[in-house]
Amino acid sequence: MTETEDIANSTYDVVVLGAGPVGENVADRTRAAGLTTAVVESELIGGECSYWACIPSKALLRPAIAQAEARRLPGLSASVQGPLDAAAVLARRDYWASDWKDDGQVGWLESIGAEIHRGHGRLSGERTVTVTAPDGTRKVLTARHAVAVCTGTRAVLPSLPGLEEVKPWTSREATSAKAAPGRLVVVGGGVVATEMATAWQALGSRVTLLVRGKGLLNRMEPFAGELVAEALTEAGVDVRTGTSVESVTRENGTVVVVTGTGDHIEADEILFATGRAPHTDDIGLDTIGREPGSWLEVDDSLRVTGSDWLYAVGDVNHRALLTHQGKYQARIAGAAIAARASGAPVQSDPWSAHAATADHDAVPQVVFTDPEAAAVGLSLAEAEQAGHRVRAVDYDLGSVSGAGLYGDGYRGRARMVVDLEREILLGVTFVGPGVGELIHSATIAVAGQVPISRLWHAVPAFPTISEVWLRLLEAYRDN
Repeated sequence: MTETEDIANSTYDVVVLGAGPVGENVADRTRAAGLTTAVVESELIGGECSYWACIPSKALLRPAIAQAEARRLPGLSASVQGPLDAAAVLARRDYWASDWKDDGQVGWLESIGAEIHRGHGRLSGERTVTVTAPDGTRKVLTARHAVAVCTGTRAVLPSLPGLEEVKPWTSREATSAKAAPGRLVVVGGGVVATEMATAWQALGSRVTLLVRGKGLLNRMEPFAGELVAEALTEAGVDVRTGTSVESVTRENGTVVVVTGTGDHIEADEILFATGRAPHTDDIGLDTIGREPGSWLEVDDSLRVTGSDWLYAVGDVNHRALLTHQGKYQARIAGAAIAARASGAPVQSDPWSAHAATADHDAVPQVVFTDPEAAAVGLSLAEAEQAGHRVRAVDYDLGSVSGAGLYGDGYRGRARMVVDLEREILLGVTFVGPGVGELIHSATIAVAGQVPISRLWHAVPAFPTISEVWLRLLEAYRDN
């Protein structure tokens, strides 16, 4: 057999293209329904989240946040004034990223009965995926019922002359670097930019954060970005808003950045956290009459518009670029594929296990900076733009007893956006140390459309930060 010769075709009920958390969960649900399932992956089983995003980034951030919190506690603060042990932090990060080996996740997929095909998978016609293995051999996989595209996204770099020669960091290099650069420029104002600025500043880098817009985290309430920017500045990050990058060069190993205001900034590395694009440019969309590199529009069962066999699950459909939402979609897609394969109807009502309704109005997110920023649902501006008659209710989190006990000088803010017609919550935002663990209560309130009159009877424990719920409800009632 030559290295490019096709080997025999294999037929499955379902073929999953991409073995990140989303693809793994689709496979889990289809296998649980008794459907034969093949999973195709060109890199590590476990995907971006496990090795270059959620897991390693949070492993880097947790020591930085824990140290910042400890420094706010009398009796402990004097013991944690020194620098972090960067080598120990990076070693723990490596452990949580499984040293970039996927044996454990391979074992899990095999344990559920999914078959793994290593190599680059491309659609090659209806219900067909051709896999080119690392050695050049090819296999054609045919799906009886469905192909699920779970290929995620890739980092987008700006069009700057000579940027490729600079070898900039993207989120992958930022989460897998083996040492802290002495000087790091971070370009961007979103989640990756703020989290990595937090982590590497704490690990010893001198960080300059260049933000083209007016502030940070512009998809959240404005006060979220303001509080995070204030804290980053106090931690030593040079935060520059309204600053564009005009050119980047690397001279004798040093990165030289020229900004729109004419400033020259020197650094050892530069990270561009300037957006994501769908990883669909080379998966054979052209063979089924679709545009390579495009987002794939889907219905609430995650089936691609205009198709009866193709599903797009997770980031690739652009509904919510978050791992937990992708896994949620995977559960929906798996149930819908199984139902259609058995000939059962796929329901579209909100109670159905086959409809991804939470992606419309109850998407939670946590930014693991110091302070944390957590939000679910609509911001005030989004609610007003959508035509709702709303009222924002704010409360100073630092005035809550549980927050004050959390550490001296606690700074934070909470907001709930109330639909005045139905008296339910359309959105909630918390900013402050430790608020990431509050967001699920808000998600339940928003997703469940719980009446405010009923929330009054959900009594928060004292003294916890959750007492802010009582204060928000009191502020709504009394004003």
